[in-house]
Amino acid sequence: MPVELKDFSWRRMIEAVEAVRERALRATAALEKAGVPYAVAGGNAVAAWVARVDRAAVRTTQDVDILLRRSDFEAAKTALETVGFHHHEFMGVSCFIDGIGGSPRDAVHLLFAGEKVRAGYPLPSADVSESVAADDYQIVSLEPLVRMKLNSFRDKDRMHLRDLVDLGLVDASWLPRLIPEHAARLQELLDNPDG
Repeated sequence: MPVELKDFSWRRMIEAVEAVRERALRATAALEKAGVPYAVAGGNAVAAWVARVDRAAVRTTQDVDILLRRSDFEAAKTALETVGFHHHEFMGVSCFIDGIGGSPRDAVHLLFAGEKVRAGYPLPSADVSESVAADDYQIVSLEPLVRMKLNSFRDKDRMHLRDLVDLGLVDASWLPRLIPEHAARLQELLDNPDG
């Protein structure tokens, strides 16, 4: 059955963006209340950095990535379950589905500080201490966030990195302080900014 034009609306798009924001706020407030150190990573952290320069350049994201220490997992699990999340392992990733019948696509995904997300990644994830306060919650500091994006280097990571480059938050001056594999990846983006 074809999708009808009436199925497309600004309201639905706004609701989707607001749902991600509400999920991030609920999760981080629960972690803060429980005293669990964390930092928001991924697309939401990139969006926070981008918004500091040009809020019109912010991209939406459908999930919430949260960095925390593995030793804090049980406390985080209790805190997140208290506010309606349900723990699951999905494709090797620890995530918290939002409510019964929620989807892994719109979940809170955990990244463990100081550990590699994938065995083939050149570096482990940042530590939660490598974070700064944003308007609503802690986010990964810019340099470790860039390292994490260069680590995974999927299409969406390259797009996030291009956004940071376009706004002058990342440039060629970063190359000497990166490991060779990351420097080569950043150079690739600098040489081909349009992908």
